[in-house]
Amino acid sequence: MLLVQAPDGVGEVTSGTDLAALLTPLLATLTWPDGSTGLAEGDIIVIASKVVAKSEGRLVAGKDREAAITAETVRVVATREYPDGSTLRIVENRQGLVMAAAGVDASNVLPGTVLLLPEDPDASARRIRRGLNARLGLRPGVLITDTVGRPWRRGIADISIGAAGIDVLEDLRGQKDMQGRDLRASVIAVADEIAGAADLVRGKAKGRPFAVVRGLGHLVTHEDGDGAAVAIRPPEEDMFRTGS
Repeated sequence: MLLVQAPDGVGEVTSGTDLAALLTPLLATLTWPDGSTGLAEGDIIVIASKVVAKSEGRLVAGKDREAAITAETVRVVATREYPDGSTLRIVENRQGLVMAAAGVDASNVLPGTVLLLPEDPDASARRIRRGLNARLGLRPGVLITDTVGRPWRRGIADISIGAAGIDVLEDLRGQKDMQGRDLRASVIAVADEIAGAADLVRGKAKGRPFAVVRGLGHLVTHEDGDGAAVAIRPPEEDMFRTGS
């Protein structure tokens, strides 16, 4: 059974906020259908990148969002100009992620500022996991997520951009399907699927920036692992590297 909860009461996060300390009392308020409370081994904590970035001081002065996007861009993949004169840029950013506007966010921040993504989301996830372990004696999986558009699909969805203690890819190659045929290309992006499930409960405008997922303990590892960066397709495998 897969269970997802997103507690209220996180409050405003600012530079220097210790997210592990902030989350610890909120985790204690969780009540599960079997009568248990709090966090358990095998649980996964899914945190929106925005609050992680705010806690790490990634809010910067930037009256011109476009200049901030340029500064965070490593490679331009595609651009589209709109009738109002604005331009959408799909770029590869410093974290190696391909996304609109390099992940630079100007929503829900003070006028004259923009929010950059965490500098190293995998390191952020590991740090939060260590903090929770120190306070709770548990080693939950931790995912940091952000919203992206998807080629050939309308709408946006959350993906994992940082991970600790999670096998972000489940490789089924070499196993057999129900008809006995060998699976040759089935590598499941489980961290992204968890990110999407958590976002359904967190919501985009509900003030609930983190969720706890229970029921996927087989994906949680004692070691922090390689992080979400392993899900980024390398250039030699990228059939869609050049946009329009």
